Amino acid sequence: MPQTPQDNLDAMLLVITSLPSVDTAKALAKDLIESRLAACVQLQEGIQSLYRWEGKICEAQEVLLSAKTMATKWAEISAFIQDKHPYELPEILAFSPEQYEYQYGKWAKSEVNSKS
Repeated sequence: MPQTPQDNLDAMLLVITSLPSVDTAKALAKDLIESRLAACVQLQEGIQSLYRWEGKICEAQEVLLSAKTMATKWAEISAFIQDKHPYELPEILAFSPEQYEYQYGKWAKSEVNSKS
C-alpha cells in the first residue's frame, strides 16, 4: 500500500550528502545507523562533481551518501552530518518522497525511533 506524507505526520525523508572517499562515506553511514538517525544508508561511488569554490572552478571524484530517515529527525541528522563531515561546507539536502511503500516506511520509522 503506498504511503503519502499527508497520511503521516512523521513523513519519510531522504537525506543526501557527498563525501571525498568510500572510507569516509562508510564511516559516516555506520555512525548514522548506530546513532539511529538513519534506517538505511546507500553509497554510490564514481560521482563526478564540478563546482565553484573560493572563486575557482573545481572538479572532484566523490561518493554520494543517501540516508533514509524520518522528517522528525531532520534537525538532528543535519547537525550530525555537519559535525562529522570533512568538508568546510558540506552539501546536505533532504527530500520527502511523495509516495513510498507503507511497510518500508513503517520499518524505517521503527529503526530511527528505537531506543535499543
